[in-house]
Amino acid sequence: RNRHLAPAGAASSAMASSKRRPLRAAVAAVLAVALTSGLHRSERSAFVGPRAGRSSASAAAPRVALWALAPASPGMVRIEADADAVAAAVMSCVNEAAEAAIKERGYFALGVPGGSILNMLAGSTPSWASKTTLAYVNHKCVAMSDEKLATHAKASKKFLDGWDGVNTIVMTGSADGKLEADNYEAQLRALPETVLPRDSKGMPVFDMMLIGVGDDGHVGSLYPNRDEVLQTDKWVLPVAMKDPPSITLSLPVMAGAKRVIIAACGVSEKYPQGKSDAMKRGIEGAEELRSFPAAGLRPCATWIMDAASASKLSSEYGR
Repeated sequence: RNRHLAPAGAASSAMASSKRRPLRAAVAAVLAVALTSGLHRSERSAFVGPRAGRSSASAAAPRVALWALAPASPGMVRIEADADAVAAAVMSCVNEAAEAAIKERGYFALGVPGGSILNMLAGSTPSWASKTTLAYVNHKCVAMSDEKLATHAKASKKFLDGWDGVNTIVMTGSADGKLEADNYEAQLRALPETVLPRDSKGMPVFDMMLIGVGDDGHVGSLYPNRDEVLQTDKWVLPVAMKDPPSITLSLPVMAGAKRVIIAACGVSEKYPQGKSDAMKRGIEGAEELRSFPAAGLRPCATWIMDAASASKLSSEYGR
């Protein structure tokens, strides 16, 4: 059941080229307003409107006002029957992006998070692996061989060991978040533009960015109500929210990819509707960048999810 998404060929190429600059501008506008209204929370009511449904009296009271982002376009939402169908759709998008990038310049730059998206790539043995540079969207500051905590160790076991010749950007394995973030950014900056292109402002342009969304709206290690989500000048950021700390690509780097895919699927006895609450808030909820960071990717992301995760979306999204 593929709904509201144009066929993979010409439509995605158009999104990756002719629409890339407008999408970047849209995300930049989101960040600009968030920077104005988010860093000084006591001043935000001067810049943003009241939450929908609240009275003007309530809006006038001292509070944290909400600058609500525009909902995602229905044309950017794709609903599949189940987790297997989501995984197949995501892998198809990755294959397509890889083939287009390699045809264009001989290389493919891919961003991959941890979590369930690793399972969507599991068992794959792509022919384009030797021309691929893979960077992690986020990663804990632990040894790369740590099978419990390291995304790299998990990815290696699930699929990277079968990606012959892939160039994976890894960390040194220390517990120093700033050191690891600076080192990771330096490694990315050292890549030639044929491998990792840059835009007019010198920011990296990945060919494909895969993103998962936490129940609280975090993407990578950009968590709600923290200032990392507002950072615009760095490629890679340290995040000391947990122990061990982690590193994450900044939001402009995530959003700047030629294609951004947000994927969600899977149900359990505890969560029979899967990621439905997160998808509802991420796609159409009255959210701002700091309250639900995933919403900041609305201007540029294609959202691929199973029917359970789409179950709370409004009817215009074709659930």
